[in-house]
Amino acid sequence: MFFHIVLERNMQLHPRHFGRNLRENLVSKLMKDVEGTCSGRHGFVVAITGIENVGKGLIRDGTGFVTFPVKYQCVVFRPFKGEILEAAVTMVNKMGFFAEAGPVQIFVSNHLIPDDMEFQSGDMPNYTTSDGSVKIQKDSEVRLKIIGTRVDATEIFCIGTIKDDFLGVINDPTTA
Repeated sequence: MFFHIVLERNMQLHPRHFGRNLRENLVSKLMKDVEGTCSGRHGFVVAITGIENVGKGLIRDGTGFVTFPVKYQCVVFRPFKGEILEAAVTMVNKMGFFAEAGPVQIFVSNHLIPDDMEFQSGDMPNYTTSDGSVKIQKDSEVRLKIIGTRVDATEIFCIGTIKDDFLGVINDPTTA
């Protein structure tokens, strides 16, 4: 799920960036440092939408660097248990398959894949129904439900299932 929140960060800036473009330099450094990162508490920072406040700088002794407290608005992505997501399959093996929904990697165990789907090994491993009508392979798009998350300091891992109503393959790359 996406959220629009306010975060705060202390930014260090080298003296060569001081001058008329100080604020622009600070904002560009903030965007470069923060966008695309993950904090276990808030989730993945997708984009910075605005700067609320840049505090007064504090000169660091001996280095000349200045630390500015910056308060900014951003869009974050944080998956929750029970959430339904659409994801692209990245890898298939006999244990299940991995899929990605944006920056989040989701593992779907073979126990959480419908019973009528069998693993097929070969040059393009996949899970196929007995009649061959549905196939899950690399680059397939699936709708899945998150049944568990694990949050580290810098990453979020998810376990998903497609063993439920209205879940499963959305788009098969072989039929496109």
